[in-house]
Amino acid sequence: MANSLYTKAKQHLIDGTIDLDTNDIRAIFVDGADYTPNLATHATLADIPAAARVAVSGALQNKTVTDGVFDADDITVAAVTGDQFEYIALYQHTGAESALLIALLDTATGLPCTPNGSDITIQWSSGADKIFRLA
Repeated sequence: MANSLYTKAKQHLIDGTIDLDTNDIRAIFVDGADYTPNLATHATLADIPAAARVAVSGALQNKTVTDGVFDADDITVAAVTGDQFEYIALYQHTGAESALLIALLDTATGLPCTPNGSDITIQWSSGADKIFRLA
């Protein structure tokens, strides 16, 4: 699988339900042993089992959308423990299980990653597609 948008997220981005510039967007580290992605049908955080959720970032900062490319500052998640994770999922944080999934990333330097209690820094791509490109 390549880095992809969840199908429902595409609709939410088009109709304005998700606003990447203004909404609280977060990253969640996801254990592939406990989560089988279905980009076509998974739509909310509830679709990622609790057992698959390794750690969650704070809100992404300094987000930009330019020519259909989403970017933000790199993130650091402190003192990460738990299972190895193969995915980074982006979602619109609301504090509820109904939070909307946006993208699933599985192609990045350092993935898969096995936490050891240290901080984990995610450096988003500095290439043309940054975090992701709407295609």
